[in-house]
Amino acid sequence: MNLKEVAVQWVKSTVLNDYIAYGDVAAAIETIDGNVYTGISIDTAYSLGHCAEHSAVSEMLKHGEYRIKAVVAVDSMGNAVPPCGRCRELMSQLSPDNSEAIVEVHNGIFKTLEELNTF
Repeated sequence: MNLKEVAVQWVKSTVLNDYIAYGDVAAAIETIDGNVYTGISIDTAYSLGHCAEHSAVSEMLKHGEYRIKAVVAVDSMGNAVPPCGRCRELMSQLSPDNSEAIVEVHNGIFKTLEELNTF
């Protein structure tokens, strides 16, 4: 199973209540050690949520890892979506090595994290 297929398993749009929805986006991160960590987005009525990549990074850090080999986020249709600037910055700050992480930015289109952080 490839990294995108792992992420697709977790994407499931769910409305918890009038204020919170989750799972519109799912992400999977593969570390340089070959472990895969996943996360889902949380959206709130008052901008208190977070991206799926943040959730996956939290899971990765919880297991003592911080160096990323590859990352992908997918929407509810299973299409790859690029990480936002906040997520790119978070992953970059974890380790200088993460600049070489491969990111699927659109279906079948890959860039390094460094290429996405050009400014």
